[in-house]
Amino acid sequence: VQLQASGGGLVQAGGSLRLSCAASGRTFSIYGMGWFRQAPGKEREFVSAMNWSGNSIQYAGSVKGRFTISGDNAKNTMYLQMNSLKPEDTAVYYCVASRWNLSEYDYWGQGTQVTVSS
Repeated sequence: VQLQASGGGLVQAGGSLRLSCAASGRTFSIYGMGWFRQAPGKEREFVSAMNWSGNSIQYAGSVKGRFTISGDNAKNTMYLQMNSLKPEDTAVYYCVASRWNLSEYDYWGQGTQVTVSS
């Protein structure tokens, strides 16, 4: 499975961005997909994840109410709509995919930079 993330960029605080992650290859093996992020000098942290059926969705407390994860099964693509962005959301965002659950991830995509200016 290959993951291609896109949609990062520079935005002012309070603005919005939508990240996309397109999966290719053995996509039938994917149970769910999600996002992690890593800010400079900080550890990588979980952001959000969702299984393809949509009945299991998780958010980190720091983004709940501001970010929305969604998926398009037909396109094998998962999205992260990020609203009310804050400077502390600045990070490299990584798309991930799991074959079994939303706790351990088997595949990682390249990162996409999100920079929020104050």
